[in-house]
Amino acid sequence: MRLAILAFVAGVMWLQQQAVLPDPAWAWGLPLLAAAWGLPAAGGWRKLRAALLLVFWFALGFGYAAMLVQQRLAEALPAAWQGVDVAVVGVVVNLPVATERGQRFEFDVEQVLTPGATVPQHIQLSTYTTDFNGVPLADAITVHAAQRWQLTVRLRRPHATQNPHVMDMEATWFARDIRALGTVRERGAHRLLAARVAAPRYLIEVVREHIAQRFDRVLPDAPYTGVLKALAIGEQSAIPPAQWLLYQRTGITHLISISGLHVTMLSGLAFALCYALWRRSARLTLWLPARRAAVLAGALVALAYVVLAGFGVPAQRTLYMLWVVAIALWSGRTLVPTRILAWALLIVVLIDPWSVLSAGFWLSFGAVAVLLYATGSRVDKPHWLHEWWQTQWAVTLALAPILLLLFGQLSTVSPLANAFAIPLVSFLITPLALLGSLPGMDMPLQWAHGLMAACAWLLQMLARWPLWQQPEPGHWAVVLAVLGALWWLLPRGFPARWLGAVLMLPALLVTVTQPATGALWISVIDVGQGLGVLVRTAHHALLFDAGPRYNSEADSGSRIIVPYLRGEGVTQLDTLVLSHDDNDHTGGAASLLAALPVNSVLTALPAAHPVFANYTRIIRQCEAGQAWDWDGVHVAVLHPTAGSYADATLKDNHRSCVLKLDSAGGSVLLPADIEAVDEAQLLATVPAALPSTLLVAPHHGSRTSSTPAFIAAVQPAITVFTVGYDNRFGHPRSDVIARYRDAGSRLQRSDEDGLVEIRFAPDAALQMTRWRRLQRHYWQDS
Repeated sequence: MRLAILAFVAGVMWLQQQAVLPDPAWAWGLPLLAAAWGLPAAGGWRKLRAALLLVFWFALGFGYAAMLVQQRLAEALPAAWQGVDVAVVGVVVNLPVATERGQRFEFDVEQVLTPGATVPQHIQLSTYTTDFNGVPLADAITVHAAQRWQLTVRLRRPHATQNPHVMDMEATWFARDIRALGTVRERGAHRLLAARVAAPRYLIEVVREHIAQRFDRVLPDAPYTGVLKALAIGEQSAIPPAQWLLYQRTGITHLISISGLHVTMLSGLAFALCYALWRRSARLTLWLPARRAAVLAGALVALAYVVLAGFGVPAQRTLYMLWVVAIALWSGRTLVPTRILAWALLIVVLIDPWSVLSAGFWLSFGAVAVLLYATGSRVDKPHWLHEWWQTQWAVTLALAPILLLLFGQLSTVSPLANAFAIPLVSFLITPLALLGSLPGMDMPLQWAHGLMAACAWLLQMLARWPLWQQPEPGHWAVVLAVLGALWWLLPRGFPARWLGAVLMLPALLVTVTQPATGALWISVIDVGQGLGVLVRTAHHALLFDAGPRYNSEADSGSRIIVPYLRGEGVTQLDTLVLSHDDNDHTGGAASLLAALPVNSVLTALPAAHPVFANYTRIIRQCEAGQAWDWDGVHVAVLHPTAGSYADATLKDNHRSCVLKLDSAGGSVLLPADIEAVDEAQLLATVPAALPSTLLVAPHHGSRTSSTPAFIAAVQPAITVFTVGYDNRFGHPRSDVIARYRDAGSRLQRSDEDGLVEIRFAPDAALQMTRWRRLQRHYWQDS
């Protein structure tokens, strides 16, 4: 049965990798495969029967997932209702997340009031209580869990940036059944229709919100309140990014959530207490044996904790395993651990076939499987210290290739950090936080915060040690490394265990393909409404602009550009060009400078700009006439002039750095946000330098730029518009698009193509890759 479950899950996984859904007609083949049950189970037919049944279970998993996907895809927002005000009635589903300017929450639509409008049943909305300048909005609303509201909303389809090595938010939204994103209109007709909807799923969120509010009252402005919320109710949004970075560097992020260890600990505590008390009563014991009562208590406590904590995949896995064990004990059966794990795996995938897309799914089930593999066949009883080291070593070794594939880095201090963090967080901080969630229990909550502060102090000491960072290994290298780890973990005395280490080397010693001498690689990164272009030659790397800052805690530098650079094996930048002082070009610079070594900065920004507050290397002013050569590629600055910096009235766009790159295989023009007057200046001063194979459209395709004369002078074979999906500026403008199309240029857009990479090489045709088209998935733009 275990192989059948694995085949079913493999079928679900295969469906989730598809670019388009298959024709449902293939499902008629399932009855033919099921006929394999009629084949003899012995003799020469045995292997054929087993193979056909595995194919059947694989196909059944594929078909099951396809059926659920079709149902979810049917809940799409029609294109005609994007960006249009729609009046809806519905319920706030979850605990609202506080954002910099308001709230973000999920909303179940019960009724659409706008005639003819069609809206998905489950959407995510944002409210704003202040404008962009922080001024409070007079008609702003504040929502709470389980409230029924009539709202006027403006929706769009879920659409996110698409880049290699970066988290795919479109997949995350689809897995959470969020079929539209939107905002609550500032001046809409909003009415609170019910303060509390008495449905169980909503009331759980009310309890979670009350606990979160209690934590905020008892621990106002305390630095680790967010961690305690995460441990008690699974609410991780209040943890600052700096703390997440600390937990990532020390390898304990699995503890700062509702992990299986926490669920098991609470369930075991409930079992022990119930067993100790129940067996003291003869009447209760005669009515129900103490062991069965304790099993039931442990299972119910685990269920209550997991439900309260938001039902994450690691917690689900533990809950289902505990319930399988509980049912087995109640029925008097004995199940081997691997069978329990397999049933838990099946239940998770049956309930949520999109769980296979999450990192938590692989890490959670992978960790338990490795522990069973490494310790389950041992007959001796080692010392507890040796057993602890054995489990830490097994999990660290086997999960290292998966962590490198998912995140491109490993914590070198993870075993040491977990040595004190696991008992501290699981056996002290988490129980105290849960106890502190009860009314009147302020002291345990304060104790939990004090212990978390001490834990964080120790982690900060360890965080000074370096991380293991490398380019992401290929999938086959990861498979080989996992097999090598399992071979290495075989019992002592097994011959040639050292071969396991050899098998792991391809995943740990990844070599990255680099441009040859004279070649030029350009990656126009999809940062939304902004700009970020990576330029690579044989031995140098330059980044032109760093994308936008989204809010005070998130920007494209940390969310997109740094993960992409690390995944590509770019460990340092020779030059960072910050073209001008606009948020959509410099918003991610501070995060980038903090995360990667940058040898020099070339910019139109003043050296005293806040973005350089912690940067101590070379800062040069961007001026026309600067030029240098890298590996057979000529780089030249065409704009602005040195004298333009003396004009304090000059708009930042007019002082944009313009870069021209010439190689044997083709040329590139990066004009940032120059406008028509600046284009005219370039036409007058350096007309011979303008013709280019590739042009990143000036000012994102705004009407203020891309004059006919400029386009005629550049004559770009390819033009890339760097724009955000459904952006409020209307970029690129339709008349600008028409100009480039009429000029014979091939047009690419970051909102439609994702990251666009163009590779120029001497004596070879250029190669272009569009990430959204290359890694297409069925849920995109649906």
